Amino acid sequence: MEPLRAPHLAHRLPGYALLSGEGIEIGALHQPASLPSGVRVRFCDVLSKQDSAHLFPELNPNDLVDVDVIVDLDRSGLGQFSDDSCDLAILNHVIEHLANPVATLAELFRVVRSGGNVVLSAPDKDYTFDRPRQITPFSHVLTDYRAGTTEICDEHYLDFLYAVKPDARDENAAQIRSHLESLRRRREHAHVWDSAAFSDFLEKSFALLGIKAKPMFETTGATNHFEHFSVWLKL
Repeated sequence: MEPLRAPHLAHRLPGYALLSGEGIEIGALHQPASLPSGVRVRFCDVLSKQDSAHLFPELNPNDLVDVDVIVDLDRSGLGQFSDDSCDLAILNHVIEHLANPVATLAELFRVVRSGGNVVLSAPDKDYTFDRPRQITPFSHVLTDYRAGTTEICDEHYLDFLYAVKPDARDENAAQIRSHLESLRRRREHAHVWDSAAFSDFLEKSFALLGIKAKPMFETTGATNHFEHFSVWLKL
């Protein structure tokens, strides 16, 4: 097993231990998965390592992974990868940043072969700065999926802004616009779930997409005080 970079993510290790083969990890940034010996991934992200270092100066650039494949999940999915081409796909704390979460699930399970694994996680709002925000209803992401949405609207970013910086409500239009531009560049949280809501989102999305998958490991905010994390076997 590779060294664990973040001790607060130790609850993921039993799930990672189930993985084998070669695949992809999307959006690892500075906290790549701690994988068993012999497991290989190609790192995918919407930005290069250099661009991420510029956009996120609060992170140590030496901690950032080297991005192998540039992907924009909202605009082109995983078009660089063919069907059933991966043994595993890992998406940790990315789906809440996306305009079309359901479409992303479809892409992940498209590129993973039967018998392979998909790793999914999202922050539990009750343990993050999203706590004041309302849960994203499934009806909303369903509408985005059916509409083929590829861009996050300002409403989501305003909701994020007012949750993390309540006094922004008193700022003028130019200041708000500047905040929105920064939030959009950084692709901050658009969608919000607690562990129960994220589990419900997955269940309903799988049913909608006809995805056949079996949960092999799950841990929730109630026990890890951070996130919903799960490993799925594609049937």
